[in-house]
Amino acid sequence: MALFPVVMIVATLLVTLVAGFLFAFAVVVMPGISRLDDGGFIRAFQVMDGIIQNNSPLFGLLWMGSILALIATLILGLSNLEGSPRILLVLATILYLFAVQAPTIAINIPLNNRIQTVDVAASSDTELKQFRTDFEAKWNRWNVMRTVVAIGVSVLLIVVVLQL
Repeated sequence: MALFPVVMIVATLLVTLVAGFLFAFAVVVMPGISRLDDGGFIRAFQVMDGIIQNNSPLFGLLWMGSILALIATLILGLSNLEGSPRILLVLATILYLFAVQAPTIAINIPLNNRIQTVDVAASSDTELKQFRTDFEAKWNRWNVMRTVVAIGVSVLLIVVVLQL
């Protein structure tokens, strides 16, 4: 089997797994912890995010692998595809990098880092409410956007794979 189809399938799988991860946060994790009091919400998010930030090897492989595999797919695809499949691959890559990964880096990660600094035990109820207010709605709004785009990118990549 040629290299391009293999890289294309790997990229599609990894991007789809990222989309599923974001989707799970959007429809299960965040709605679930939203039912906790302010301190419980912050602490729960800190613990989950701590696992990600402490270099979970599988998560790192998935997240960074999706970026690298998609870029490799684009590079190989420019010489292996033509017409609408090439256009779909370029569109998928641009959307993934600029509407999934860029907001992650510019918005969600800084919010995560900020909430990691909250000392739940030493904060008053008023402070905890403010920390949560500053975090939750913005984080969720951007996560939903990332989720929708990531799912769309997965669909585009699957369409390209089916045309190989």
